[in-house]
Amino acid sequence: MNQDADHRKIERPAPAGLSPAQVAATILEGFNRHYSLFRYSAQRAKALFEAGEWRQMQQLSSERIEYYDTRVRECVTRLAPEIGHNTAPANGSAPLSPATETFWQQVKTHFVSLLTEHRQPECAETFFNSVSCRLLHRDYYHNAFLFVRPAVATDYLDSRLPSYRVYYPLAQGLQPALTEMLAGFGLAAPMEDLPRDTRLLARKVLHALRERLPRNDTHRLAPDCQIQVLNTLFFRNKGAYAVGRLINHGTTHPFAIALLRRPSGRIYVDALLLGEDDLGALFSFTRAYFLVDMETPAAYVNFLSSLMPRKPKAELYTTIGLQKQGKTLFYRDFLHHLAHSHDHFDLAPGIHGLVMLVFTLSSYPYVFKLIRDRIAKPGMDHATVRRKYLLVKKHDRVGRMADTWEYSQVALPRERFSESLLQELRSEVPSLLEEDDARIVLRHVYIERRMTPLNLYLQRAGGAALDAAIKGYGDAIRELAAANIFPGDMLFKNFGVTRLGRVVFYDYDEIQHMTEMNFRSIPPAPNEEAELSSEPWYPVNANDVFPEEFQYFLLGDPRVRTAFLNHHADLLQAEWWRACRSRVIQGRMEDIFPYDPQRRLPDRPSALPAAPSHSMH
Repeated sequence: MNQDADHRKIERPAPAGLSPAQVAATILEGFNRHYSLFRYSAQRAKALFEAGEWRQMQQLSSERIEYYDTRVRECVTRLAPEIGHNTAPANGSAPLSPATETFWQQVKTHFVSLLTEHRQPECAETFFNSVSCRLLHRDYYHNAFLFVRPAVATDYLDSRLPSYRVYYPLAQGLQPALTEMLAGFGLAAPMEDLPRDTRLLARKVLHALRERLPRNDTHRLAPDCQIQVLNTLFFRNKGAYAVGRLINHGTTHPFAIALLRRPSGRIYVDALLLGEDDLGALFSFTRAYFLVDMETPAAYVNFLSSLMPRKPKAELYTTIGLQKQGKTLFYRDFLHHLAHSHDHFDLAPGIHGLVMLVFTLSSYPYVFKLIRDRIAKPGMDHATVRRKYLLVKKHDRVGRMADTWEYSQVALPRERFSESLLQELRSEVPSLLEEDDARIVLRHVYIERRMTPLNLYLQRAGGAALDAAIKGYGDAIRELAAANIFPGDMLFKNFGVTRLGRVVFYDYDEIQHMTEMNFRSIPPAPNEEAELSSEPWYPVNANDVFPEEFQYFLLGDPRVRTAFLNHHADLLQAEWWRACRSRVIQGRMEDIFPYDPQRRLPDRPSALPAAPSHSMH
């Protein structure tokens, strides 16, 4: 599986101008430029948070996604003329000569030697793969030429200054330790009331510890008690987060402290998140990537992994903005799983979509999505669908849209495919399919975390579970709309339920910006014949939406209808949608919290003079 290669990539003969050492140095130089800009983005995020420049924060987060591919293209453009690009065989089918194979193996060897004291070796290896995959045919995507396996261990790698700070509450007191910890982040904006906030934090921490201690243990803070917190804040949208762990009585308690900024410019503590589930929601694959300044990302990921051991490191790298490294780790994990399993790829359960063919491996918690060759929707083609998925990748997902990994040239063992899936692939996506006796190659595929389709969930749910799912469904629609996303196709089959019970949208082929839509009420019928007609008696333009029609295709089940009307009756009214669209046009960024309101500190005054009904960080 390759993340960055295009299926048209051709093989290159042995370089004529640069030595292996020079090629290796050029690639590392390209990576170092990328990572310096990556770190500068996080440093800018701190200044933007202090100044309350929220739109610029979102723009920075979106633009940073492009940095990696831009640097790869620059590096390839610089190397290609020096490695005989103009004399490469046009069909890309001729094998590399022995001399050229030796050359590229030497390039990799020299590259490894440059990483001895490097602080981001795993990310540099991924950058090397990305550049090399644009210069070599896919037959050479193996460990002799690429870093299919890592060459430099990062288990105990740390930055020149330790990646986290340590405080000892038993010696100095819990509140003073928390005060020193928050002051240590060096925010330029003043704290609103640091003594008040640390006093409330200390109470919450002690209450949580008391609940977790054995009944016969009356000492809440043990001799081993310490607070370990990562050196830099994590920024996203309008929030900043201190992330750490409290160790007490030999038990690790993961935590994150949410900091917000008032319009006056003062910073205050809004919430304490405590436990793996709270942090799992904060670092969810349904939210945009954090901006965080890290000299040694492996040290941060190892620390985060100790807080959320069930979350794969691939997801952790992705959520801190290193999505290419996340893709590399996902690939390695996937190869490992394939080697240690024997079930078959098969079509995913649920209603089959008109745009995507979706298959899965029952033992692996992800789905594979391919764009159909023949899309049974007017005006929809491959390029349009890919634009929609790129829009989601670069947009704030507000915890309601699943992130996707996009791959090309995915080679899978043919024997692992069910015959029914093979027939479906040959029929529906022949342009994306290559096969021989041993393997199936998918030219382009999206991979997403598997969730329970909401329509299947509702069939089995009842009572409180159904009510909560429908409330979550409507909340997802509201929050997406506040973030300038109109889902388009709002059928339950296009939403999923996560492990933590959160309702998430995952079908992106019809999404549009709210600002592009025209929300209308259905005008009264001029006569009885018009009302009974199968055709509308009023003109309908391309982006017109009539919210009162939603009930006809969503609320056929009386149980669902009752729950929906209890929580979200206003979503059937054009007035609600027009008001939301108006707020988006005005540039309002609503507050959508990535944590339960119960996690907020007591007596928190509102972050805004007039808090909206659905509040966004």
